Amino acid sequence: MQNDLIIVSDYCDKCHIDTSFIDLLEENGLIDLCREDGGRYLYVAQLPEVERYSRLYYDLSINMEGIDAIRHLLARMDEMQKEIDRLHARLRLYGDTF
Repeated sequence: MQNDLIIVSDYCDKCHIDTSFIDLLEENGLIDLCREDGGRYLYVAQLPEVERYSRLYYDLSINMEGIDAIRHLLARMDEMQKEIDRLHARLRLYGDTF
């Protein structure tokens, strides 16, 4: 097993969430699990997303479809912010000529 994986059941026990929640996230395409040697593992890089999804699900009672919509909107906002940053950089290039 690699260092960038964490056992699903260990993570769920530590964070006090149901393993079925992780199954729901995977079924809805929100995360990917690694299956190795008969075990199920989360990628460490996905942990911030899983934590965000669990807060939405458990604390705010948002269903999987809502979580997927929020994920999509946040990704779109991130893309738009990157585009704004690129446009600002281009404006700074031309700022000295005006």
